[in-house]
Amino acid sequence: MVRTPEANREQFRPHDHANDAFLLTTVVGSYPKPKWLNRADELVDDPDSKFDASDLEEAHDDACRLITHEHERAGLDTVVDGEMRRNEMVEFFADRIDGYEFNGPVKVWGHNYFDKPSVVEEVEYDEPWLVDEFAFTSDVSERPVKVPITGPYTLGFWAFNEAYPSTEELVYDLADLVNEEVEKLVEAGARYIQIDEPALATTPEDHAIVGEALERIVSGIDEEVRIGLHVCYGDYSRIYPEINDYPIDEFDVELCNGDFEQIPTFTDPEFEPDLALGVVDAHTAEVEPVAEIKENIRQGLRVVPPEKLTISPDCGLKLLPRDIAYGKMENMVTAAREVEAEIDAGEIDVDNPLADD
Repeated sequence: MVRTPEANREQFRPHDHANDAFLLTTVVGSYPKPKWLNRADELVDDPDSKFDASDLEEAHDDACRLITHEHERAGLDTVVDGEMRRNEMVEFFADRIDGYEFNGPVKVWGHNYFDKPSVVEEVEYDEPWLVDEFAFTSDVSERPVKVPITGPYTLGFWAFNEAYPSTEELVYDLADLVNEEVEKLVEAGARYIQIDEPALATTPEDHAIVGEALERIVSGIDEEVRIGLHVCYGDYSRIYPEINDYPIDEFDVELCNGDFEQIPTFTDPEFEPDLALGVVDAHTAEVEPVAEIKENIRQGLRVVPPEKLTISPDCGLKLLPRDIAYGKMENMVTAAREVEAEIDAGEIDVDNPLADD
């Protein structure tokens, strides 16, 4: 069953927030890397270069600081470091989990390759995966920091399973490891954790496996810690209303790219967690005007009241030009603040948010 989002949401409202209404603004996770960081990643692997691992660490620190401040400058209520230290969302974690090994890239589509790992023995937790990353970002940020983690279902099903009788059993072991990591992050001060499960969109019939994995992830985690689940694209009707049974505070959906055609899916039965709604398209290299984003936000008000609505991009922004990504965030925040003011003034009927269209 849904956790208690009302117990942890208010901590992210800025102390100087101008409106009574509060639409929590955030980003999903990834963000375009500065071009010089990509060059630094290449140099450290070049045997003829004098650029070494300590130089790369400094470059990552600089990039994380830069992007975190960029998120703050855009006005986001909660920030991430843009995942500057990460490569691919499965590779990064598989490289840190005992039991995985890499045997070279596999072709996934077009000319794109993915270094798909294999699970060759029982997975185990060794050193923390993200605690140092979180601590650094928290130190350089004046805003609360959200921590995205690739979920156990995706980590299990997007790898070759050579060690477990079933991938389901692998997923549950991975969920126990994610729980250990979340505990360590909470000890370090994290209060906003996002579990990314893009694999669920491709195999929605496994929603019960994801639900059990989430139960393991949140076991022993205090209610003041916000737990979100991001599932990008797909036919959400195939996992709704089952997600109302998930132990999460927030469900993050990608609907802007589909012109919000699936919004009615979440209106019957009543949507129980908070809704994190993508209101700018992560797949288009154009900055949506504020007026358009405001109309998108109103779509979310068809599902939940303002106090249960989080505003974000559809998905990670890493494939966009950096100036476009920033423009989308900046306009998104402006749109959210204007909608809040209109709610306060009674100009938007939250029971019928599209009434004046």
